[in-house]
Amino acid sequence: MTASNRRLVVRAMQAWLLMLAIYAAPMSALAQTRINYRSNKYKITDDVRAGQQASAEIERQLPLLRDGYIDNYVDRIGRQLVQAIPPDFQHPEFRYSFTVVNTRDVNAFALPGGPMYINRGLIEVARNEGELAGVMAHELSHVALRHGTAQATKAEKLQYGAIAGAILGSVIGGGLGQVIGQGTQLGLGTYFLKFSREYETEADILGAQIMARAGYDPRDLANMFRTLQQQGGSGRGGPEFMSSHPNPANRLARINQEAALLRTSGDRVSDNRQFAQVQSRLRSQGRAPSMEEIARNGQRYPPGRGGADYPEGRLGRVEYPSGRFRTYTEGNNMLRVSVPENWRRLPSQNSIWYVPEGGYGQGQQGGGAVFTHGTEIGFSATRSNDLRRETEQYLQDLAQNNPNLRQQSRLQNASVAGRDGLAMTFSNTNEATGQREIVTVVTAMMRNGAGMFHMIAVAPESDYRQFQPAFNNILRSVQLSD
Repeated sequence: MTASNRRLVVRAMQAWLLMLAIYAAPMSALAQTRINYRSNKYKITDDVRAGQQASAEIERQLPLLRDGYIDNYVDRIGRQLVQAIPPDFQHPEFRYSFTVVNTRDVNAFALPGGPMYINRGLIEVARNEGELAGVMAHELSHVALRHGTAQATKAEKLQYGAIAGAILGSVIGGGLGQVIGQGTQLGLGTYFLKFSREYETEADILGAQIMARAGYDPRDLANMFRTLQQQGGSGRGGPEFMSSHPNPANRLARINQEAALLRTSGDRVSDNRQFAQVQSRLRSQGRAPSMEEIARNGQRYPPGRGGADYPEGRLGRVEYPSGRFRTYTEGNNMLRVSVPENWRRLPSQNSIWYVPEGGYGQGQQGGGAVFTHGTEIGFSATRSNDLRRETEQYLQDLAQNNPNLRQQSRLQNASVAGRDGLAMTFSNTNEATGQREIVTVVTAMMRNGAGMFHMIAVAPESDYRQFQPAFNNILRSVQLSD
């Protein structure tokens, strides 16, 4: 073989090896758009701290779905996307979480450091799992690229005390946001949720890349824009995901342009059968409240107008608690509790109410549901494992939402499911009936860092003695699996 022929063979082999390397790679790395971090004077720990503080306040105020099957499904998508974040944008310090908010508004948002919130309305309008994953990948990109603190750097301010109220003010406008943000600089919310055109383009591009690396078709992110545009006049309040973002048509074209440069990694991961099951499960749960309703009704009285929200109830004669009890298992086996057999189970915004007939009904002028007798049990996010500090913060928030609440006892020790707890008793004037009532709050920390358990028992002052034994039995029956 001549030297010339040998050179031709070598070149052919090199070309063949190059092609093999390209096709063996999980994703083309030759042509995809390169993205760089923006100027940011804040530390990674600042992102984490800001996001965790805002997340704790958001979970006190917004109605979380708390459906174990749906929560696990969304978490599975989120974890797959996190693993697909390019190494340059991986932050081991970040605390990624994926939470479904029980509201019909079409929206999703993520906080610095990892917490992401996906509205139920977004899941309901998506046409397949890929479209839902596309929105999540876009929001995840904002977090990975640290866009929140990068925008705060532009403004040269990052005030932790203002973050929670500012973000809620941006998410739902007025109402709860104004309550939480009193005395704070509400405009700070724009640095975390309403990004510039350049930042949105970067999140679209990196989101498409993450989708491809995770095994999703990146074109589904573009397809989601078509779906959202179709929802503009659907009566759901419009697609909020697009309301403060660049021109959707331009974004769609740019995402498809990037998708043409990418090759999906490995096997496709979309599970549209499970996605259909999730949507069916949501439809069976009735109509979700809007953000406007949540802001208007506040935390104590969940929104409802009968029908699909809550069974029609009429405030009136209330039977005394039955001596026989029925056991419920809640929160993906996280909680077991026994309540009087003649009480009903009513899901609330971020908890469950167990109430007797006659002890719940509709507020005045079609307002939210109100309760005069019964027990509320739920969980809330925390920022520490200090039970006393977290309880005091929870009670402070409760008092803000219930201006007639008056403390009647000191914070006392209690026992909840074999662990240390705290309890405090209040008097209140029921806003619907004008009657004086007794309210007892009991708290305990979860052992796996999942937050804080709370139980609220309420009955009119004239009935409290007759209901107190039932409240005590309910508390003794509580079992927590953590």
